[in-house]
Amino acid sequence: MAILFEEIKKILPHRYPFLLIDRVLEVEADKKIKAIKNVTGNEPFFQGHFPHHAVMPGVLIVEAMAQAGAICLLVEREVKGTLVFAGIEKAKFRKPVVPGDTITFEVEVLNLKKRFCKLHGKAFVDGTMVAEATFSSALAEM
Repeated sequence: MAILFEEIKKILPHRYPFLLIDRVLEVEADKKIKAIKNVTGNEPFFQGHFPHHAVMPGVLIVEAMAQAGAICLLVEREVKGTLVFAGIEKAKFRKPVVPGDTITFEVEVLNLKKRFCKLHGKAFVDGTMVAEATFSSALAEM
């Protein structure tokens, strides 16, 4: 099942400049997801990271993985509250992501409990892994 940008906005509370998923290519609710982010030179973080050699911050790559994971967990649920980071483990950054790249995220749910989950995400550009991380999320009532 593909999910387009306007539908993503109905699932996630994030908005510009922090909505980092442009399209979902495939999703199996509560199991796995494949999503993309088109990285453009107009991203606001490139103004300072870095002005003479634009590189997407690794923390935002992990944030995008988490957003993809949240879509996977929320796509078939009506949830009261917000899914937030509970931890990041084993984050590795293998290659810089620069303007013009399209990042493909593959996120798998490792463990799912009522209000807590653990996921593992990988980020690819042109088939090459650029980052990966294991992370946890929790449902916070706000």
